[in-house]
Amino acid sequence: MNKRWYVIHTYSGYENKVKANLEKRIESMNMEDKIFRILVPMEDEIEIKDGKKKVTKRKVFPGYVLVEMIMTDDSWYVVRNTPGVTGFVGSGSKPIPLNEEEAQVIVRQMGIDEPRTKVDFNVGEQVRVISGPFENFGGVIEEILLDKGKLRVLISMFGRETPVELEYNQVEKIS
Repeated sequence: MNKRWYVIHTYSGYENKVKANLEKRIESMNMEDKIFRILVPMEDEIEIKDGKKKVTKRKVFPGYVLVEMIMTDDSWYVVRNTPGVTGFVGSGSKPIPLNEEEAQVIVRQMGIDEPRTKVDFNVGEQVRVISGPFENFGGVIEEILLDKGKLRVLISMFGRETPVELEYNQVEKIS
């Protein structure tokens, strides 16, 4: 028997509690040789509000937990009867493991993936520059450059619109 990654369904919001409960059960029921790693896939999300950068953790798959295990009747029973677990993902009563590539992408994503930025700006929105060489200039967001983490803002200078690339924290919305 070889170990594979399986997906278990949990009550939403209970993912971390299920992980903790399952870790305790593995230890108390001596299943360390059949159930190995438990992951609640998370990613960092950078939120910019009022020009301040805040990194928060966001669940990638709310309501799901990944378990690396060797599937036997015993290991299935331990996981399935953990408080908060509603079942395995699979057809009928037979859990289906993730294929190796899917599992590796998720595991890699949790460790190395770049934080995703949550942008609180929209194209066409009026903004005021609050730092840098264009401080106190007003402008309109022309484009959101997610890959660079910047905004392209049309700033009105000397009666002409000039496109300028600015960091998210260099501008604030004009309400």
